[in-house]
Amino acid sequence: MSSNKQITSTVTDQGKLEIAITESERPAPGDDEVLIQVEATPINPSDLGLLLGPGDINTLQAEDSKITMNVPEAIMGAMKPRLNIPMPVGNEGSGVVIEAGANAQNLLGKVVSVVGGGMYSQYRCMPAASCLVMNEGTEPRDCASSFVNPLTALAMVETMEMEGHTALVHTAAASNLGQMLVKICIDDGVQLINIVRKQEHVDLLKSIGAKFVCNSSDDDFMEQLTSAITETKATLAFDATGGGELAGKILTCMESAARKNATEYSPYGTTDHKQVYIYGGLNQSAITLPNNRSFGMYWGIGGFLLTPFLGKIGFEKMVEMQARVANEIKTTFASSYTQEVTLEEALTIDSLMVYAKQATGEKFLINPNG
Repeated sequence: MSSNKQITSTVTDQGKLEIAITESERPAPGDDEVLIQVEATPINPSDLGLLLGPGDINTLQAEDSKITMNVPEAIMGAMKPRLNIPMPVGNEGSGVVIEAGANAQNLLGKVVSVVGGGMYSQYRCMPAASCLVMNEGTEPRDCASSFVNPLTALAMVETMEMEGHTALVHTAAASNLGQMLVKICIDDGVQLINIVRKQEHVDLLKSIGAKFVCNSSDDDFMEQLTSAITETKATLAFDATGGGELAGKILTCMESAARKNATEYSPYGTTDHKQVYIYGGLNQSAITLPNNRSFGMYWGIGGFLLTPFLGKIGFEKMVEMQARVANEIKTTFASSYTQEVTLEEALTIDSLMVYAKQATGEKFLINPNG
């Protein structure tokens, strides 16, 4: 039989998280399916929740061709649904269609991108309807990150328009997603305030055309941010950090900017609704808000997930967004990677310690057939 190797993550009933390369029979496509030889699949922060999940990285070990970590006893109860089940990892990826069912023969030989889990795999069988077919001349490496980051960036602008805001604030803005958002906003005439924490990230975003870049490490960060919000009137933010004081600081600066244009005093603050959506978890600490309610009473903090958003906007709008991604995959939606690794190379302690940090500029790409 033809085999298929893939990376799986398993929580055992012995309180261990095991990450391993498992082998199974290569799948065969049904009438409406295709078999993709996966040649490029990124390690996104959204993949780490399943890959590393509840594991305590301080207990990391390599043993018997596996990476293992202890799972804290306090959260083992929540792991019951996945105990002893090897779970395939990898949200998205791209490759070449090498087999196709009777109703999908037109995709044979095409470079496609897909999202559907289990992409850290040599071969992936998927419904033909779920494939994003790329234009001629597009290589799998070019389009490995065609879903999560591009569609999330586009969804931020769509959300701004749907909710009646006129400008955006974005944190961890020097990421691949952040750079895409800068380009989208330039093309679409949207004012965007970028928050980063290093001067080199300021320089990077300025070099691709960003107008407003605030460095959270600077002593005058709050003044920088308030000034930018005053100019743009931004009342919507997307926060990738997910913890700490940053969301509260953004709301405070939004309120300070709104007060500069207020014509009436209210003890409850301005009536401009200020909204921060948390869409990442780079900071695992609790969200901390100022005790003095410096941002008034008209505000909200909520979570943002791409899949529910796509369900809300409907199939036609999603197809429109995907077509834009395919047409601009080498420009607006181009992704850069610092390392390209095989399945085996991805499962070394050295590699894992790098991508587990989720650091800007340290993005890995896996070639399962490399």
